[in-house]
Amino acid sequence: MLLGNYYDGIEVHREEKIVYARFLVPHRVISTCQAAGGLRDDLGYLYNHQSSEPAGHHQCTHTMAARDPVAYRAMICERHQLPPGQCATLGTAANMRYAITKEVRFRDLTVVAVCTGGVEGNAGRVGDPASVYEHNGTFEWISGKEPVVHGTINTMIFINRELTPGAMVRTIMTATEAKTAVLQELAVNSRYSNRLATGTGTDQIGVASRLDTGIPLKSAGKHSTLGELIGRAVHDAIHETLGLQNALTPEGQRSSIRHIERFGAARDGFMKAVAAHLDENKAALLAENFTGIERDPLVVAAVAALIHVRDKMTWGVLPRSCFHELWATYGSQIAAAVSGDYASLPAYRDKLAGLHYGIGDQDFLRLVEHAMAIGFQDKWSDEP
Repeated sequence: MLLGNYYDGIEVHREEKIVYARFLVPHRVISTCQAAGGLRDDLGYLYNHQSSEPAGHHQCTHTMAARDPVAYRAMICERHQLPPGQCATLGTAANMRYAITKEVRFRDLTVVAVCTGGVEGNAGRVGDPASVYEHNGTFEWISGKEPVVHGTINTMIFINRELTPGAMVRTIMTATEAKTAVLQELAVNSRYSNRLATGTGTDQIGVASRLDTGIPLKSAGKHSTLGELIGRAVHDAIHETLGLQNALTPEGQRSSIRHIERFGAARDGFMKAVAAHLDENKAALLAENFTGIERDPLVVAAVAALIHVRDKMTWGVLPRSCFHELWATYGSQIAAAVSGDYASLPAYRDKLAGLHYGIGDQDFLRLVEHAMAIGFQDKWSDEP
């Protein structure tokens, strides 16, 4: 099915598990494609293919895509009557029906982004511990835990003007910043560390710019109009596709549990840990109403503020010598947000200061648990 014709230069089609762009005029392409990657001026197609389901599906095409990308490309192209030698490919487990297209323009400049994305299993932060070491054409596992490879953000970008080779590379940088901005705004956690994600371990990209359109554009950075259009199109397309694929939306991320997952918290275990600080009746009441408590806007804001303070300490902006005061001060905000009694902030601060929780992940979670419990204990005080 034809999804759209853009700037009289490309047609975007979707068939079964593939979204592909056919170039109506010559384009320069740069891509991460293992079969035809790098910078090319001789391609006629750029496509994104779903090779498996997002979880629990050991489809042979998914394995082939990694181990024999040329054969994988040939098989997919034969199925869809595409010429293998003219195709650059991206592969993913994301649903092609969730592919989002965004077109933005300024004067005679047009940028089109076509994106798919999933981050639930494979989100990571640049610099996280690696899983494999590549040597002599083979991969050696160097981590005891096999990574979850399902979860990929794939980006295809089409530009109606010719770009210099350097500007093509800069386009990838700008698009990557746009992707990371989305993950930052949605507070997506790394699955491999206690930090926020900047992408996934299997992200791929392809950029195509129309040739023979006059003097090639040299700049695709943030100060140029082209860079702005790339950033807007990619940001909005990734933001929307993650909402469709993973139900990952700003409203869905309004959750205290979502924010503390990267420190090892799970909903049921965390709720039981909070309840352990309460008497039997209030523990039962908390269990019945925990979702409302942990998703309350003021509680989420207080938890997020404490986490951000911890991040600032990890990054060296705040000295670790101050963490006792910071834990008590910002932890008391959580207690007050739960209880609704901000007049008791000094009392909450003093109580948390006396607990002497440490800076490690488990101690940090215990601080949040205890702060919530203190607040819930006071929320329904029997005193008038």
